[in-house]
Amino acid sequence: MEALTTRRKVLEQKRMTLLERIYLPAIASGMGITLRHFFKKKATINFPEQQRPVPRVYRGLHILNRDEQGRERCTACGLCAVACPAEAITMEAAERKPGEENLYREEKYAAKYEINMLRCIFCGFCEDACPKDAIYLETTFAPANYNRNNFIYTKDMLLLGAKREEIKPPLTQ
Repeated sequence: MEALTTRRKVLEQKRMTLLERIYLPAIASGMGITLRHFFKKKATINFPEQQRPVPRVYRGLHILNRDEQGRERCTACGLCAVACPAEAITMEAAERKPGEENLYREEKYAAKYEINMLRCIFCGFCEDACPKDAIYLETTFAPANYNRNNFIYTKDMLLLGAKREEIKPPLTQ
């Protein structure tokens, strides 16, 4: 049978020498690499005692902003949820009742606002899409956790002014 292409190349396996069979040169070169790296400066840092510098444009955890009077800026327009490519933001709008003028800026507000941080890709599109500057990404890292439910951040956890240490997700196992 004739070959269709001339690309086929027959490989020959060479016999290994005695030194190659007992792996001494390979072990010696590996130990040399280890010793070279042993005396170099370590690339790791002791987190959280030391923290690496974060660039000014770093996009970290989300924050819902308030205005000067302490009212929520979010009007539940839904542009952030539409702009999110990972579909991590869910919200439900509600109408402001009489007497709640000091809580919300507009007639509509977000009754439910949740961000699934496991889906979020920290792209910043939600921040760019918001016409009221209600949401922005700060420069802190997302904390680690062992439970998936603790990565769904509610409106209370996202509101600026609420300290993240005070509002911790319930520990469920």
